[in-house]
Amino acid sequence: MDEERIISPELENSSEEKLENSLRPKTLDEYIGQDKVKENMKIYIEAAKKRGEPLDHCLFYGPPGLGKTTLSNIISNEMNSNIKITSGPAIEKPGDLAALLTNLSEFDVLFIDEIHRLSKSVEEILYPALEDYTLDIIIGKGPSARSIRLDLPKFTLIGATTKAGSLTTPLRDRFGIVHRLELYSPEDLTKIIKRSSGILGVKIDDEAAKEIARRSRGTPRIANRLLKRVRDYATVLGNGDIDKKITKHALNKLEIDELGLDDIDRKILETMIVQYNGKPVGIEALATTIGEEVDTIEDVYEPYLIQIGFIARTVRGRQVLPPAYKHLGYEMSN
Repeated sequence: MDEERIISPELENSSEEKLENSLRPKTLDEYIGQDKVKENMKIYIEAAKKRGEPLDHCLFYGPPGLGKTTLSNIISNEMNSNIKITSGPAIEKPGDLAALLTNLSEFDVLFIDEIHRLSKSVEEILYPALEDYTLDIIIGKGPSARSIRLDLPKFTLIGATTKAGSLTTPLRDRFGIVHRLELYSPEDLTKIIKRSSGILGVKIDDEAAKEIARRSRGTPRIANRLLKRVRDYATVLGNGDIDKKITKHALNKLEIDELGLDDIDRKILETMIVQYNGKPVGIEALATTIGEEVDTIEDVYEPYLIQIGFIARTVRGRQVLPPAYKHLGYEMSN
């Protein structure tokens, strides 16, 4: 269901990935938002460069679409090094990781997305690589098998995950720099939309940029996607320039309301209000009722609904809150 969801924070396809790459900032100064992370990273990068050392291994976590990959590319750029990008599921066996590590150059950045999905056998190979820049490889099988130790170039591992809680403690402890990326404020998203529209060569007024920002669920990837869709409406129904009227028309047609909720969000909230009478509901029961995966609800829908105060996680389950009733036009039952 999530593949065609306009406000999914996941990348939809390779053409969207190309567009996103063209809109990505290249330096920390260009990077909008995440001020605390940005200020700290500036210090860490400057200190590493002054010492002539690689940057400490970094772990970035938070919901999808907030700029973990972008930040990793910026770090590589600021350190004047190359970046190799892969993901946890792509590294199936220790040999895959060994091939990646032995092909790195001094001070290179290795970026592993969804690092929580590394297999146990791969993770254990990674420990000495992170701590001592060495790789232990077993050659041969049975009684004739022997272990050889390879020295690796000094590199920086950057791990990204939407599920920091799924990381093993030994792996998490090997990251010197750990940062959570937060959902963006409408003000920062407005700046991102204006910057992106400039790169795309589209004129957009302040009110229109604010309107898109308000409906972007705190996520730059969604903001850029909505900008692209609104641009289509402006091209066909107007003169190509984006104003507030065309923006509202486009977003209403896409069924994204004033707070950035779509039909699936509304379905989740209405299910909790109507079917469960507003009482706490277990995540498994909710997922089964609406026909979604538990992981998708936890990673994609929940963070934003919690941030805007529509649902809460309690010990007894997910609880729908008064603002959700008001937004959807339901009366709260006593």
